[in-house]
Amino acid sequence: MTDKDCIFCKILRKEIPATVVYEDELVMAFMDVMPVNPGHVLIIPKEHQQYISDISPEAASRMFEVARRINTATRESSIRTDALNFLLSDGPAASQEVFHTHLHSIPRYAGDGVRFHYPNKTGEMAPAEELTAAAEEIKKNLKGL
Repeated sequence: MTDKDCIFCKILRKEIPATVVYEDELVMAFMDVMPVNPGHVLIIPKEHQQYISDISPEAASRMFEVARRINTATRESSIRTDALNFLLSDGPAASQEVFHTHLHSIPRYAGDGVRFHYPNKTGEMAPAEELTAAAEEIKKNLKGL
């Protein structure tokens, strides 16, 4: 299932070009046209869903297995890679701009200038009561594990 206006669905339908790294029946991985660093790859499910929670467990699992293998391949390549970030923004408040689930694999190296900013980071640990309350809220909605 694809969406007629989604740029990633257009890539899946071969309506617009992409530099494909990998493709199977569940996922496609291709180079980001606006890379953070050279070697920046996007891994997407073939099903059009905004949130990772809405894609099939098989597609989600396959996305992360492909990302794991791309991590290894990138590290073994000539692309400058001291480390990698995996980034999945799940909704507008998380800076998701293309509303089709996608996982970024971003090669990193010392001094690359890329920074993730956590504005409420105080350097102090959260109170145990706060952590317990959040864990309980998540656990009561965690199904099927």
